[in-house]
Amino acid sequence: MNVLLFPGQGSQVVGMGSEFYKNFDIVKKIFKEADAKLKFQISKMILEGPEDKLQLTENTQPAILTVSYSIFKVLKNEFNFDFKFFKFFAGHSLGEYSALVCSEALSFSDALYLLHERGRAMQAAVPIGEGSMIAVLGLKINEIKILIENRVEKKGICEIANDNAYGQVILSGDKESIQSLQTSLKEKKIKFIPLKVSAPFHCSLMQPAAKVMQDKIINTKFNSLKYKIINNVTAKSENDPEIIKRLLVDQISSTVRWRESLINMSDDGVKNFIEIGPGKALIGMVKRTIKNANCFSINSIADIKKLQDELKR
Repeated sequence: MNVLLFPGQGSQVVGMGSEFYKNFDIVKKIFKEADAKLKFQISKMILEGPEDKLQLTENTQPAILTVSYSIFKVLKNEFNFDFKFFKFFAGHSLGEYSALVCSEALSFSDALYLLHERGRAMQAAVPIGEGSMIAVLGLKINEIKILIENRVEKKGICEIANDNAYGQVILSGDKESIQSLQTSLKEKKIKFIPLKVSAPFHCSLMQPAAKVMQDKIINTKFNSLKYKIINNVTAKSENDPEIIKRLLVDQISSTVRWRESLINMSDDGVKNFIEIGPGKALIGMVKRTIKNANCFSINSIADIKKLQDELKR
């Protein structure tokens, strides 16, 4: 069994999707649709930069969706991929919107609007410089929970934003609380990496953004799903559009339970994990979490041909 994975923020790079844009009219059409919907040239930003503009959360989110959706349409329309052998679609954070678009639960146009607004709301929720995120490496999730509970400064916000993989957990919160925890990690010789982010995503500091997005998400038309979607908040397959809407609101300020999602899919018989979109971050997480998984990353036409050969075996 196969699963299609869609990346989230952090995978963006200027020039992503350019080979597909040059070679397929369907991709040019998708990029043009994105420009028209957003009322600015996100296509130019994706293909040419400038990088600082692409890195703005409100642009990054619809940009990654545009590239992921483009690759999906190339697989489907140009290479005649049969997705009936795919048990699940799953996306990491904003990637969940890509998964919903490709499962035909949400229109590409509506998803572009929601992600642009989501990015703006998340950026506005916490003033720049007041939030922080770090990746903690080599610890189990329960060990990190104990560290958070036992930290000296109990006042501020320090929460698990992403449970990505075994030994890779992202923490999010206010700057002072995260810095305080960093001091404790240094003393205990625990590895961590400060992340270059513009806001503390997926923690309770994002609740103002969730409030801003609530009506926008609830009032958007969702259709029944063509493929099962694994939800970030529950780490389970959710197929009721009304439940999915509520969970997309919750997702903004909740932990992305990606490690559990991967394990649940593997336990359900998934052997082939195929990431489509910029970067290879999700495949790295699969390799850390699922033993003997077959992993594929689709970033080029050559990648598609390689995948076709592998799946024929």
